[in-house]
Amino acid sequence: MKHPTSRMLHAYWERLRGERAAPERAEIEPGEIRHLLADSLILELDMAARSATIRLAGTRVCALYGRELKGEAFARLWGSQAPDPWRIVEIVASDTLGVVAGLRGTNGAGEAADLELLLLPLRHRGRTQVRALGALSLDGTPHWIGLRPLMQAETTSLRILPSRRPEAAVPARPAVRTATSYPGPVRRGHLLVHAGGRA
Repeated sequence: MKHPTSRMLHAYWERLRGERAAPERAEIEPGEIRHLLADSLILELDMAARSATIRLAGTRVCALYGRELKGEAFARLWGSQAPDPWRIVEIVASDTLGVVAGLRGTNGAGEAADLELLLLPLRHRGRTQVRALGALSLDGTPHWIGLRPLMQAETTSLRILPSRRPEAAVPARPAVRTATSYPGPVRRGHLLVHAGGRA
């Protein structure tokens, strides 16, 4: 994570979740992250409909786009017909992992600005895959920011944050595998890896 806002929000989220996959939405105390709120987002997820809606957007995030973003589809931050937003949301919700993405936003005049998006899973009333916490931070301050709003964006980089969960740890491998000592598949993030022989 390059941006200080992303690093601070991630550290706060890590502290809240402890050894769990994700903290509860109700555990978020706005007063504890008041200096991050202007760059923050909370999304409402609908996995069946493959959609994410912005429930809360900070003032600086709204200023980037020149409008109130509450109630808008998350995908509108990218513009029309962009596949990237749902791919990012799906990783966060389905795999309960955080994601950091680099974005290149452009305005109507074709001027560009670099942004960093952090998106982290949240539980809501014990349910997963229904909320996400995020931050959208500007890298630098182009002279036109605040005068000409962003119209669209493209994803320039994507990184999945490592999990600290106990089930993500890789168990020690026995020196020799036999039919009776085979330990079964090993979980690595959202994948199950089955041991195989050498070719």
